[in-house]
Amino acid sequence: MVSRSANGDVLKVSSEVDEAELMLQGQANIWRRMFAFADSMTLKCAVELRIADIIHSHARPITLSQIATCIDSPSPDIACLARIMRFLVRAKIFTAAPPPQSDGGETLYGLTPSSKWLLHDAELSLAPMVLMENHPSLMAPWHCFGTCVKEGGIAFEKAHGSQIWDLASENPEFNKLFNDGMARIRISRAFNFDLPHVVASAPAYEGVSHVGGDMFESIPNADAIFMKWIMHDWSDEDCIKIFKNCRKALPEKTGKIIIVDGVIREDSDDPFDKTRLVFDLLMIAHSSNGKERSEVEWKKVLEEGGFPRYRIMEISISSLPVIIESSHASHVMSILFVILYLLILTIWICSICRDTKIIFRYSHFWAPTHVGYFFVWTVWY
Repeated sequence: MVSRSANGDVLKVSSEVDEAELMLQGQANIWRRMFAFADSMTLKCAVELRIADIIHSHARPITLSQIATCIDSPSPDIACLARIMRFLVRAKIFTAAPPPQSDGGETLYGLTPSSKWLLHDAELSLAPMVLMENHPSLMAPWHCFGTCVKEGGIAFEKAHGSQIWDLASENPEFNKLFNDGMARIRISRAFNFDLPHVVASAPAYEGVSHVGGDMFESIPNADAIFMKWIMHDWSDEDCIKIFKNCRKALPEKTGKIIIVDGVIREDSDDPFDKTRLVFDLLMIAHSSNGKERSEVEWKKVLEEGGFPRYRIMEISISSLPVIIESSHASHVMSILFVILYLLILTIWICSICRDTKIIFRYSHFWAPTHVGYFFVWTVWY
């Protein structure tokens, strides 16, 4: 049976054909998912070989032979490199353009907006994180997801017998890999607070001092506390502990925390939606019961941790993390404003009901005050 649209276009020939097409698409989808690791493994290969850096150093697209010549190896396998580059070109990591017809030479490979994020010395680079996330030690916990569902527990502990922080403190090579991947941003006149073994190998930055400690015990006093991709590593209970320690370290009236982290939005369709869900799985693999959170979940841990007021700001039109800014100003002032507002409003209304003349006597005093406190109270919240 043939179904047609209002303008006569064929919509479907038969339910059997539809089912066969859907099954074929389903099979293709499973094949793609089964070998999805090829994306990250070829990306890691490109970073290890510094292919993006080699092309960038020439300031123009170059041939496969030129790339191979610059690879740190006495005899690179150009045929193997060609196959990897073909895959990365299809993934839009690099470009491939035919040579000018006049010389009939080799294909020219160039950079794309994606491969520019793989430059090692760039101010904005994901190269260290590519190496970190695809290290065998960090891939192993992903194989424990099924066990975690059956038994519960932490995937990293099941794979290695210890948590990720313990492995980093015991293994200098892994510690460097991890710290490079999670490199801190540069901030003037500040201190970097982290575990002792982390700050012991932290690079020196002008205006930044390194302080070792444990945020679950205490946090040094500060005017503001900046935390990037930290809170998603921890459970709700642990986040609340950290926030309570932050509150103790900050000034009562002006202190604030600035969190750069992900917010899962169920109804969003920006380019990073799937990546945020992948990060949530990443937390199963690597963290101590951490997770990515929705705004409702952020609100809960912030309030219970002593930060009832917050706002979420986009870093750009579309970005993986957002900025969550929160202060811990006491509810007492808010309550006093509300009480005062209600008291003034009550007196004003009573004046209207009791005597019209009183309205005019008090209107120049009470009415503006009523409006003023309503404005302050609204802004306060």
